[in-house]
Amino acid sequence: MTVLSLLTETTAAAATTLPAVLPMNVDIDPNDTGLPGISQLRTIVGAVMTIGLILSVLALIISAIVWGFGANSSNPSLAGRGKIGVLVSCGAAMICGASVTLINFFWDVGQQV
Repeated sequence: MTVLSLLTETTAAAATTLPAVLPMNVDIDPNDTGLPGISQLRTIVGAVMTIGLILSVLALIISAIVWGFGANSSNPSLAGRGKIGVLVSCGAAMICGASVTLINFFWDVGQQV
């Protein structure tokens, strides 16, 4: 028996036993009852989203005031900072509002991979 034939037999034996070792189909879904406190965690996340939206509105109001003062006092630097603040606060509100939809979208994309 040559080394090549021994290697071929070993490889063939490993190839036939390898699929039996690996799982064929793994199907795991998120579990709402797996850990205690999941409902409280959802409540906390909802409260944090509410705080984020309220702070975005506050930032929008302050940025609009800064923009107005900068425009009326002929201060382009202040007006520019106000404009950037308005855009950032609107972007933060958009991300807070769309966060659940974004996570669900990427979860669905990940399930299709």
